[in-house]
Amino acid sequence: MMGNVVEAKPEIRMDPLGAAEVSVVQPPPGYNAWPMAQALGNRIVCAYSRGSAHTTGEPARGVFVRVSDDAGTTWSDERCICNSPEWGEVTVGKGLDHSGAMLLWIRRQDERGWGAGTFHDLWRSADGLAWEKIASPELNPHPIQITDIFSVPGKGLMSLWFAGSYNESATGNAWGTLESADGGRTWTQRTVESGLARDEWPTEPCGVRLGDGRILAIARSESRQYQFQLTSKDCGKTWKRAKTNIADVSQSTPSLILDAATGRIFNYYYQRGARLLKRRVADAETIFDSPLSWPEPETLAHGHEERPWDAGNVNATVLGNCHFAATYTGTATDAAVVMVSAPKQKGRGCAT
Repeated sequence: MMGNVVEAKPEIRMDPLGAAEVSVVQPPPGYNAWPMAQALGNRIVCAYSRGSAHTTGEPARGVFVRVSDDAGTTWSDERCICNSPEWGEVTVGKGLDHSGAMLLWIRRQDERGWGAGTFHDLWRSADGLAWEKIASPELNPHPIQITDIFSVPGKGLMSLWFAGSYNESATGNAWGTLESADGGRTWTQRTVESGLARDEWPTEPCGVRLGDGRILAIARSESRQYQFQLTSKDCGKTWKRAKTNIADVSQSTPSLILDAATGRIFNYYYQRGARLLKRRVADAETIFDSPLSWPEPETLAHGHEERPWDAGNVNATVLGNCHFAATYTGTATDAAVVMVSAPKQKGRGCAT
């Protein structure tokens, strides 16, 4: 089932630092981007989108997947999840249902673009290779993106979403929650904040459940100067938004992993411009009420992209003692999806 080891063009690469390792999931040709990584049993699944450039609505853009059964050393042959000639299709969020199957949010756009021309479908797979679409919820407002799925006791599955306009003068931006009590087949949408200016707008949030009704999420800021922290103490009914001290960012999408055994929370992000894949590790109990106390980052990899926005959008998962962070790096027309693996504990190997 496994294919050959794939390699990117020499000029499109990401170099590991310290104990991290890098494997290429999908090289050019094509603009391969916005990957989602998920551990599924002992398998790593990486789904991604491919088009001709950094565009989301082009009809030629589809969603594809490769899997690895040897911790990212080799990757399977590529499979197509969806590639309709009518839509631009992009991976935007992932997670697991209560049976352990993988769920994948895919956004599709037509010629109308953001808003009326934007739709989201939820796909499900038990093995990462065979996929079925299980939901296409009708939502209002239309989200720009629905992000990673996590479980909340008493509610079922939850995702966060954001909607609005990237225009600097826009003041109608919003974000909120989606909840499903039936494994993702139907969803209830709720708006947490609306009427937000661009600098107040948390985008591309990633949430984790801490226990005792608490949820912690980190979101990027379109102002490029910080990340937001979003917290709830009542299973997502009410929320508090605050700026963090994480300032080494430039529209940097976060991806969170909670280590329940130690109480540590890992925040993975890519510093565009500086071309650095980083993570910050904090005690979840400490950071929950102290968003300005995130420790200094650890740098895991260095990219070589030509333009800042042709790299980034990290999405991470955990398998054993190793974390796997998928990201992309490239040029205006060619980009590679790469997987950066690093041990959970600095100074140790993944097998330790």
